[in-house]
Amino acid sequence: MTQIEAIIEESEKYFDELVEIRRHLHMYPELSFQEEKTPQFIAHYLEDLGIDVTTGVGGRGVVGRLIKDPQLPTIAIRADFDALPIQDEKEVPYKSTVDGVMHACGHDAHTAVLLITARILAEYRDHLKGNIIFIHQHAEEVDPGGAIQMIADNCLQGVDIIIGQHVSSSIPVGKVGYKYGTATGIPDDFWITIQGKGGHAAHPDTTIDPVAATIKLCNDLQYIVSRKTKPTSPAVLSITQLDAGDTNNVIPDTARIAGTIRTFDAETQNNIYEELKRTLEGLVTTTGITYELKYLKGYPPVVNTDKETDLIVNAAKKIESIDELVELEASLGGEDFSYYLQRVPGSFFYTGTRNEHFKADFPHHHPKFDIDEKGMMNAVKVFLQATFDYLEEDV
Repeated sequence: MTQIEAIIEESEKYFDELVEIRRHLHMYPELSFQEEKTPQFIAHYLEDLGIDVTTGVGGRGVVGRLIKDPQLPTIAIRADFDALPIQDEKEVPYKSTVDGVMHACGHDAHTAVLLITARILAEYRDHLKGNIIFIHQHAEEVDPGGAIQMIADNCLQGVDIIIGQHVSSSIPVGKVGYKYGTATGIPDDFWITIQGKGGHAAHPDTTIDPVAATIKLCNDLQYIVSRKTKPTSPAVLSITQLDAGDTNNVIPDTARIAGTIRTFDAETQNNIYEELKRTLEGLVTTTGITYELKYLKGYPPVVNTDKETDLIVNAAKKIESIDELVELEASLGGEDFSYYLQRVPGSFFYTGTRNEHFKADFPHHHPKFDIDEKGMMNAVKVFLQATFDYLEEDV
C-alpha cells in the first residue's frame, strides 16, 4: 500500500466527525445572503487547523488558504453553504430547528466534506507539492449568487484549477457521476403581474378578467417551447406560482404568476425571452389587460474542461468504496460553479447519496430531502485523491 492509499484509507476515521458537522449545519440552516453563524463556524474550524482564513469574501464567503509556495501549482476546492426556504418534514434527531428553513439540497454535506478534506490535507501539508484554496461559498441558491461576488473579491487569485461536487439523491450511494463539457443549464426566472379590472363574478362582461387571461397565458407559454423552440435545443418553461383573488363571487383586479425557464445556450435563452414578451403583447390585444414583467437571467451553464474531468474520473477509479462511475447526461438544473469555470479550468462532479432504505431518496428541494451520509466519505476521498494527483504529492 502506498502512503497516498494509506491516507485515503485512514480518512475513514473522520467519518463520525464528518457526520457530526453535517448534522450540526442541518439543524441550524441559514438562507442565501443571510448567512451569519455558518461562515463563523467554518472560519473557526479552518483557523483551528492552522489554515490562513479570510472572511467576508464577496459579502459572506470564507476562503481558507494552505500556501506552500506561490510559485507552485494551486488547486481550489469549492463548497456552498446556504439553505432553502422550505419547512423540514423529516422526523430525525437532526431536523432543522429553524422554522421554514432547511438544507434541502445538501449544502450542509458539501460544507462538511470540504472541512474534513481541509483537516486531512492540513495534517499532511509538509508533504504537499503545491497550494490549496478552500472556497466556502454563500448564496448559491439565489441569483446573482455568491460565486460571482467571491470571484470579484479575488477568491481565485493564484488558482490554476478548481474542483467541486454536489451530493445527489438520484445516484445510489457508492457511485460517482461525472460529465465532460456542458453539465448544467441556464436557470432564468420570471415574475408576471396581470392587471385587469375587477367586478362581480356574475357579470364578467363588465370586467377585464385577469384570472382568465392568466390561464390563457399559462397555456400559451407552453406553445413557445413546443412550437417556437428548435427540437434540437432542449428547453423547459415551468409555471411554479399562481396567485389571484380571495373570494368566490369577485373577479379580482390582478393575478400573478412566476416560474423558471431552463436552456443550455444563449441563442435559445434569448429566443424564449423574446417570445415571452411577444406572447404578453398578444394577450394585451386579445384581452385588454396590462402587465408587468420582471425577468432575471440566470447563471451560465457549467462547462467542465476535459483534463480536469479526467483528473476526477481517474481519482475516483482509485477509491475502493466507489462501486461505479456514471457518465451523466447534462441537466437543466442551474449551478453558479459555472462562474469559476469561466475563469479557470475545472470540473464539477456528483456524489451518490441515495438510499431508499434510509429514506434518502427524496428529490432535492423536497421537505423530506435527506442523504445516506456514507456517500459523503466518497466525496472526501475523491477530493483528496484528485488533490494529491494534481500536486504530484511526495508523501
